[in-house]
Amino acid sequence: MRTGKGNRETRETAISVTVDLDGKGDCDIQSGIPFFDHMLNSFCRHGGFDVTCKAVGDLEVDCHHTIEDIGIVLGDALKQAIGEGRGIRRFASISVPMDEALATVALDIGGRGYLVYQGSFYNPLLGGIENNVFEHFFYSLCIRAGMNAHISFYGKNDHHQCEALFKAFGIALRDATRITRSADDIPSTKGKL
Repeated sequence: MRTGKGNRETRETAISVTVDLDGKGDCDIQSGIPFFDHMLNSFCRHGGFDVTCKAVGDLEVDCHHTIEDIGIVLGDALKQAIGEGRGIRRFASISVPMDEALATVALDIGGRGYLVYQGSFYNPLLGGIENNVFEHFFYSLCIRAGMNAHISFYGKNDHHQCEALFKAFGIALRDATRITRSADDIPSTKGKL
């Protein structure tokens, strides 16, 4: 089974995440942040991952700590689920349109975390979330999961841009983690990711 789980408890948050890479897109997301729950549901559904996420955070301050820590814990769970990466495709890219918006995500599940993020939102808040928190979420996820992501998006409607981005990330991750090789094959000239 290609599953993983992660937990993190700090003075600011308590986060628990489980991931099944070979699921059906079933998810139970409870972050306390409705718009972020909607984005993670889009990521899971279109990626075909089964994910649970239970988060309690200091939302009375703002949602930064909660979203950042969800990225950290989701990244840990994904790294565990991917394991040595035996048989995976490793690389994938996708462009996803949503009305006037377009998001493109290219991934390398190569063991090295890195994020290139190009795009901007028009409004300072998106679903009650400061718009720069989305980049920080993907940065935290990529660094902890050991994946290299290049993300770009544009459009006129912030909701459309953000949702296209989460859908594209889910689909690219599904494609990159898909088993396409022998179960003994690690997709690296080094012999390990």
